[in-house]
Amino acid sequence: MEKIKARLKAEFEALESEERHLKEYKQEMDLLLQEKMAHVEELRLIHADINVMENTIKQSENDLNKLLESTRRLHDEYKPLKEHVDALRMTLGLQRLPDLCEEEEKLSLDYFEKQKAEWQTEPQEPPIPESLAAAAAAAQQLQVARKQDTRQTATFRQQPPPMKKKEDKY
Repeated sequence: MEKIKARLKAEFEALESEERHLKEYKQEMDLLLQEKMAHVEELRLIHADINVMENTIKQSENDLNKLLESTRRLHDEYKPLKEHVDALRMTLGLQRLPDLCEEEEKLSLDYFEKQKAEWQTEPQEPPIPESLAAAAAAAQQLQVARKQDTRQTATFRQQPPPMKKKEDKY
């Protein structure tokens, strides 16, 4: 009877120990799920910022297109006027005026074409890694499995895994 009593005490202590471990596991799982949700929220905010930035870039490109067209029209108006002034100056024996591109390199049509080509090349958004999607699906499955485990009362005889240590990020 004493042997059975000692075994019963040992089993009861093991049961209590395993219940504590299980409680710790579940607390750690809750912390990990909270951390995951914080990261998911952070990613959502990043995507929202990306969308705002994309809209801002599109608006800026539209504004730049309008300015480019306006500048081209002014350049087209300037060219015949300058040719006329140069012709009048030649009849008066004066030298012709310097071309715009001689005065300012940026005022040539080639410059506008080059600028348009440069700002129209948009950086591509990197695709979301498949591992991130797989991790989210795995976390979802773990959460479902955890809910099922809480309904079942089972005892485990195993060593607890090493716990993740939270470090201050300040």
